Amino acid sequence: MSVLSALFGVQSEEHRERDFKQRSPLPYLLIGIAMIAFFVLGLVMIVKQVVGG
Repeated sequence: MSVLSALFGVQSEEHRERDFKQRSPLPYLLIGIAMIAFFVLGLVMIVKQVVGG
C-alpha cells in the first residue's frame, strides 16, 4: 500500500519516514517496478481499445 500511495504522490510523511527506516529497499523497488509495469500495460491496453487495434 505504501508503494501505491507513493506512486500517486499521496503518501503521508509518517509512512515515508517508516519506509526509509527499513533495512532493505529491495521489496519497495520490486513492488514499484511491478506496479509501474502494470500501469504501462494498462495504458497500452486502453490505447489499443480506443484505436481499435
